[in-house]
Amino acid sequence: MIKKPEACIFDLDGVIVDTSWYHYKAWQRLAASLSIQFGEEENQQLKGLSRHDSMHKILEMGGRTMSEQQIQRLTDRKNEWYQEYIADLSPDNILEGIRPFLDELEDNDIRKAIGSSSKNAQQILEALQLTHRFDAVVDGDAVKNAKPDPEIFLRAAELLGVSPDACIVFEDAASGVKAANRAGMKSVGVGDKHFLIDADAVIPSFKNMTLDNILALLEK
Repeated sequence: MIKKPEACIFDLDGVIVDTSWYHYKAWQRLAASLSIQFGEEENQQLKGLSRHDSMHKILEMGGRTMSEQQIQRLTDRKNEWYQEYIADLSPDNILEGIRPFLDELEDNDIRKAIGSSSKNAQQILEALQLTHRFDAVVDGDAVKNAKPDPEIFLRAAELLGVSPDACIVFEDAASGVKAANRAGMKSVGVGDKHFLIDADAVIPSFKNMTLDNILALLEK
């Protein structure tokens, strides 16, 4: 079995908590205000993109162009709606298997970080009462480049004081997997393996998942 990691870095949305529905409803509401068709198929194209890049993608879908100032106003409006939707988040929304997996990492003295493009990461962690469980949090406000650029994960490793090749990243988006790979870290996709083909290993969720399970998958 491969060596245990010194650190694990987690994406937030779709890995620790599922807020994808709230993002979808906020983007759909914004697209409707612009008379742009936006359904689940279009929403899939936004997965892993930053807020700014998502807005450009939606405008592209509608064959529209806008100034950067207009785009900023629209993304701010979307985020206001999203924050309204997530106001009721609680520890009950933590995805199954996360708590015992974090417990196991702590028992093994493995450091933990959040590496999320979301600019609402701190708010979400506080609502979930998980802030104290992570040694570092790197979000969209802390970096210049969004995934698939590796900056988020490299910054997390730096804050944790560990080498990138001693880290495992857990991601639910293809762009996040690519970012982890470019950072020189082991990548574990969480979700559908057909969308996470570049990951070193893929798990459907953290339900009944242990560190030994993860290491065995990475060894294959």
